[in-house]
Parts: sequence; C-alpha cells; structure tokens
Amino acid sequence: MKNFKCIESKDNSLIKLISLLQASAKARKENGLFVLEGLRICKDAYENGIQFDKLIFTKTAYDKFAQEILKFADNSLENIQITDALFNKISDTKSPQGIIALVSFAKVKNSKLDKNGRYIALENVQDPSNLGAVCRTAEALGVSGVIVSSNGCDPFSPKALRASMGTALRLPIIELENFAESLHASGLKLYSCVVDANAQSIDSIKFEDGCVLIIGNEANGITDETKNISNQLITIPMKGNAESLNAAVAASIAMWEMMK
Repeated sequence: MKNFKCIESKDNSLIKLISLLQASAKARKENGLFVLEGLRICKDAYENGIQFDKLIFTKTAYDKFAQEILKFADNSLENIQITDALFNKISDTKSPQGIIALVSFAKVKNSKLDKNGRYIALENVQDPSNLGAVCRTAEALGVSGVIVSSNGCDPFSPKALRASMGTALRLPIIELENFAESLHASGLKLYSCVVDANAQSIDSIKFEDGCVLIIGNEANGITDETKNISNQLITIPMKGNAESLNAAVAASIAMWEMMK
C-alpha cells in the first residue's frame, strides 16, 4: 500500500469541510467544491476525465477496491486515508463504501448555451430526485443540456448526484441566477409547459434547433415572469381525473416530443 497522508482527528479542517460540503449548497458554492461519494460515481468521474482535487478513503475501502483507488489516486491532487469512524461522520449514505472525492465546479460546469441546442430548463424545482431523473432522461434522449434556476435544488448535492447516476458529470448543467431574464436574452425559442387547456398541445409542436422546454416548480408551476417571456405556452394532454403530472414525468414526456 502506498504511503498516503492520514487523518484521524474529527477536528481536522478537511473533515469539517467535507461535512459542510455534504450538507450545504452555500458551502459548496463558497468553496467551489462538491462531493462525490461511492465507488460508482467516482469511477464515472474518473472515466470522464474529471480530475479530483482530493481523494479520501478508508483502509477498509482500500482492501476491497485497491485497484480502483490507486487509479483514482493518480488522478487526484491529494490523497488522504481516514478511519472508518471518521468516514461514517462525513458520509451522506446509510451504507458507506469508504470512498469520497472532492471536485472543483470549474472542472465540470458549463455556462454557455449553444444557439443550436435543445435544452430542458427547470424553474425552482426543489426535489433532487426529480432533478436527477430529468438529467438521466435528458442524456438518454440526446438533449443538449439541463438549465436550472439558482432558486431550485442544487444539481451537485449528494442526493441529486446519486439520483442522476453520474449524469450531471457528463451532461452540461447550466445554472442561471436570473432565470427568466437570462433565458429571454439567450435568443433561444422558449416553450413553457403548463397545465392549461388553452395552451397548445405539445404533440402539435414542430420543435427545431435552438429551443428550450421549461418545466416549473412541483407545487406552483412556472412563474408568471417566465410565462410572459415565453414564445409559446404548451401543455401535455391528459385524460382521466389527473390534474397534473410529476415534474420529472412531465419533463420526460416533453423531452421525448422535443427530440423525436
């Protein structure tokens, strides 16, 4: 086994930092770092050429996954071994595997919109499971990227990353501070998906390159500001007594129509 740096104190500054990064979107933004926890997602990042700022692992994990950890270590700027007890304190999972990587946002975020792209945009979506599901479907269908509002859930939170199955590391994720204003200035054609019998049925739309499909908040839908700057309000026809669809389900249907 290599001679890795070791940490054993719960008061170590790195241990405190990881706990903050796991729990707080504000801490992630302030430090410019997010956490990848578990063998699979670290492997996804490694195979996609994403360099780690720090790799943290336990001896137990090394004994199980030595080959993978040695590869990750060669891809990391710093490598630290910690105790199982310490890892349990910083883990965000019920059954931790003993592997965490810290990654800089600068190595994965893409803030540019392609004028010929086809995007899905989520305004104030709060559930990381919904966000993760949208990311997975977007990648599967060939969508150009996922646009999120800064008031929604963080796509780089532990729960969102797990739900996306690593998709957020491969697909452009574009976060907009001024959601409606920035979309309006993009020059892309904007389609807001609403629950409104007067809106145009999505299956009658002929989507072309250079467009954005917008899905709103789980409880309140799309804001009036975003509706007002949209080129068209569209709706998914529904039968039966259902009044609305889950945000991830609505996004999946809308993306299918956009990309078919």
